[in-house]
Amino acid sequence: MSTDTKIRAIVTGVTGMVGEGVLIECLQSRHVEAVLVINRKPCGVSHSKLKEIIHKDFFDLAAIEDQLTGYNACYFCLGVSSVGMKEPEYYKLTYTLTMNVAQTLNKVNNDMTFCYISGAGTDSTEKGRSMWARVKGKTENDLMKLPFKQVFAFRPGLMKAHKGAKNTLTLYKYLSWLYPIIKALAPNSACTIAEVGRAMINVTLHGNETQVLEVRDMIAAAKMGSAI
Repeated sequence: MSTDTKIRAIVTGVTGMVGEGVLIECLQSRHVEAVLVINRKPCGVSHSKLKEIIHKDFFDLAAIEDQLTGYNACYFCLGVSSVGMKEPEYYKLTYTLTMNVAQTLNKVNNDMTFCYISGAGTDSTEKGRSMWARVKGKTENDLMKLPFKQVFAFRPGLMKAHKGAKNTLTLYKYLSWLYPIIKALAPNSACTIAEVGRAMINVTLHGNETQVLEVRDMIAAAKMGSAI
């Protein structure tokens, strides 16, 4: 995609920590001209670029499908923790839901870049002992089989939230003081959510050598060109 082409992005999960940060980056970027967010509840953000659809059932998008056309990027930040979940439930909320949204968007937008928030440690072989990592791996693999223009899987580790963000996870609030220490000791294990958002914008515009982006790749992609 040429840098002269403006991004029209659909962003999911903006009432969560990562999605909120990605939304902020999109609203600040001169390369993004329109943002559609799909939420189960209002996100509480007002901006001239922003349109919001309140929709409860992500397993059935038929009622809003005609409003999803005309976009060239999806930044999929919707996700759940596997803590306390059995595999069938986690599979449904992670794999089945994501694939339904992706297949719907692919049907109505033939020039779309799909960026999926996965996680560090995801198992691309789908055969490991960790349940969540297998499910995430299958989700990544099957997304990459869809005929999107581009598909990228983002695997963040520890993330630093946007200053003043409303949806920062409690754990991250208490551990924020650790971020500079971890970043200094293991720079490829931590990044900011701003870097994640900028990386998504940049790979949409410029592509990337690999479809799977680990933390170091996201940091590099965030510096590629100018996302803002």
